[in-house]
Amino acid sequence: MTASLRILAGLALASVSSHALAEDSFTPIDLTEDQQGKRYVVDLGVAGFVNPRYDGASRYIIYPLPLVAFSRFYVPGIGQTKEGATQGFYVFPSFGFIGERKPTDGRSLADTRRVPWAGEIGAGAGFRRDWFRAFIEARHGFHGHHGIVGRAGVDVITEVTDRLVFVFGPRVDAADSSYMNTYFSIPAGTPTGPFKAQAGFKSVGAIARVSYGLTDTIGLHLQGGYDRLVGDAEDSPVTQNDNMWSFGVGATYRFSWDMF
Repeated sequence: MTASLRILAGLALASVSSHALAEDSFTPIDLTEDQQGKRYVVDLGVAGFVNPRYDGASRYIIYPLPLVAFSRFYVPGIGQTKEGATQGFYVFPSFGFIGERKPTDGRSLADTRRVPWAGEIGAGAGFRRDWFRAFIEARHGFHGHHGIVGRAGVDVITEVTDRLVFVFGPRVDAADSSYMNTYFSIPAGTPTGPFKAQAGFKSVGAIARVSYGLTDTIGLHLQGGYDRLVGDAEDSPVTQNDNMWSFGVGATYRFSWDMF
């Protein structure tokens, strides 16, 4: 399977509230002879997720996120910049979503303001060699929050068959002061305040993922994860639940074409 695992960029997990199927997922489909001759090969798809509405929430939300993975990519004047190799360094886009939070969502939120839903977009980079992979990523929020969140992790990659891949590994999440202040701080002059959440590590956890190549063009992906809030995120009076579970399922379809 020298070219059988592709990075599925998509889903960055800077927090369980924005956990997606796999910022670092794989699709176990080898390039066919025809696809190897194309200048562009990309796996596109969508995944649905069940996650806490926001960090520390007791309620869960279901939402979709995109899956994108390039196996071959041609740049005019430079040539083929992506050859589908599974060894070495790689980069990927990253997306996240956090649900709306209201003061009426729980007693611990009575002294907080409403926080609209938030989207997150960014990028990551990693290194893969044989069965080992490590990555780090960062995203910037918009609409509900304007902070920066990040995630790092390592994975053990087990190729069960030519089309079935199992991945598992630990994760650690961090956030800047803007994000922490939005979701975990409480202003002075309130019964439970003041509480000022500082930038730093936000949660630790792990994921397990299975990807299956149904055909030469269709990949299926299933992921489960667990994260526990730490530091100021755990200590904040607004936190309803320190333990956060996530589940995602998705599918991708491979497109290949020539241009230039």
